[in-house]
Amino acid sequence: MNHASAPTPPRGVYLITPDEPDTARLLARTAPLLAAGATWLQYRNKTADAALRLEQATALQALCAPHGAPLIINDDPALAHAVGAAGVHLGGTDGDIGAARALLGPDAIIGASCYDQLANAARAVAEGASYVAFGAFFPTTTKVTASRATPDLLRQSAALGVPRVAIGGLSPDNVGPIIAAGADLVAVVSGIFAAPDPVATQRAFLAQFP
Repeated sequence: MNHASAPTPPRGVYLITPDEPDTARLLARTAPLLAAGATWLQYRNKTADAALRLEQATALQALCAPHGAPLIINDDPALAHAVGAAGVHLGGTDGDIGAARALLGPDAIIGASCYDQLANAARAVAEGASYVAFGAFFPTTTKVTASRATPDLLRQSAALGVPRVAIGGLSPDNVGPIIAAGADLVAVVSGIFAAPDPVATQRAFLAQFP
């Protein structure tokens, strides 16, 4: 295997959208963050109906393209396919990685929530996941979670050979040890979108990467 041609893993902020019913406002809130260097964007709106999800995902795909930021769709391979998104993120009960890969193709970014379980991550990679996500590392207001991941989990998962995403209550003040332990991307929703100055907060996250 020629390791010289292996792609450099993505690093930085994996921005996840909040539940925002107003598409124009969603774009206005997201655009400055893409311009300020968000690495990936995940569209996630648990309150929207199918029509709004299609509208918002289509608009975000167009917004991401000029910034070169991949758009990942939360939990919906069919929507990702419909809007030409870069990929999909699947939770623990959200579907089959192999089926998503068959629909979206060999180059799609397919991620899996692995919570605090290394075995889940190994299984996801074996099934074809492009990256694995662990969390929550700290208490989070975005979703109710009983799992609590640790920096050791990031170290132990290095051998899986895919990018590792950390999520859950992250802030510029607590993320340093998480990155040092091996997180390639830090996934943030309210930690950036609900901050008094979202762009400055995102830059503070990015400054934690060596």
